[in-house]
Amino acid sequence: MRVSNRVASLGLVIAALALTVTGVTLAATDPNPSGAAKDPLVLNGYPPKSTQLHVTVSTGQAYNVTADVNVNFVTNDVRAQLQVPMFFSATQVDLRLVNSHLYAGSGNLSKIIGSSWLATPLSQPSLYGLSLEMTKPDISLISGFSQETITHSGYNTTYSYHRDNVAITAPNGLPVTLPTRAAVDFSITLGSQGELTASSFTVTSKTSTASISVAVLSYNQPADITAPPASDVKQVNTSQLQKLFGSLPVTNLLSPKGVASLGQIRLN
Repeated sequence: MRVSNRVASLGLVIAALALTVTGVTLAATDPNPSGAAKDPLVLNGYPPKSTQLHVTVSTGQAYNVTADVNVNFVTNDVRAQLQVPMFFSATQVDLRLVNSHLYAGSGNLSKIIGSSWLATPLSQPSLYGLSLEMTKPDISLISGFSQETITHSGYNTTYSYHRDNVAITAPNGLPVTLPTRAAVDFSITLGSQGELTASSFTVTSKTSTASISVAVLSYNQPADITAPPASDVKQVNTSQLQKLFGSLPVTNLLSPKGVASLGQIRLN
C-alpha cells in the first residue's frame, strides 16, 4: 500500500519551508474577530498573515540543527535563524529571503571573506497552498498507515501514524541520509479550529534515525523582515554559497536544491 503523498506535504515540505523561504498574498480580513476562542493560535478559518516556527532537523548522527523561523506571508519575506553544531560549539546562521534574494550571514564570514553577508538570487514560489494547509489540514487525506492514534490535550488534537517496513525512495544528492527501508512515524497536531500547531516526520531503521519536527509558536504576530545593509553584503552565486557553508554539518539541507529534493521523497 502506498503511503499518501500528503504525508510529505504536511511533514517534510512544511519543515523544508522553515529552512528556506517563500510567501503568499492573503485576503484583507480580520482573522480574529471579537468573541474568538481562547486558543492562542486560532485562525477562524482565514489563512495567516504571518507565522513563527521552531524547527528541529536531526540526522541521528549525534547532532541537531534547530531554526527559529519568521514568515511574513503578505510581503513574501522570511527569516530563519539557525543553530548549526560545529565541532564542540554551535554556529549561528542567519538566512533571509527578501526581494527574490537569499541572504546568508554568520559571525565567521567577516574573517573568511571580509563581509558579514552573502547574497544570491533565488526565486520565491507561491506558498498559497501551504498557507491553506496551515489554516485547516484535511486529515482525511492521510492514508496508508497501519496504526493511527488520536490524543487530546487542551486545545490540541494530535493524530499519530505509524507503519513498519516502509520502502523509501529518495532522489540522488539528498542532503540527509535516509535508509531504503525503515519504520515511519508521522504526526500532525491541530488546534481548536483545525489550525496546524505542530508536525513531525521520523524514519527509523536498524542503523539510523532521521527526523524533522515543526512547532508553530504563533500566528499573525508582527514580522518585519528586511535585507541586510548593502554595504555589508557580497554577491555570490549559489555554488559559491554552498562551498562556504557546505563544510558545516547538514547545511546542504539549506540549499534550494536540498529543499527541492525533500519534496521528492516517496514512501511505498
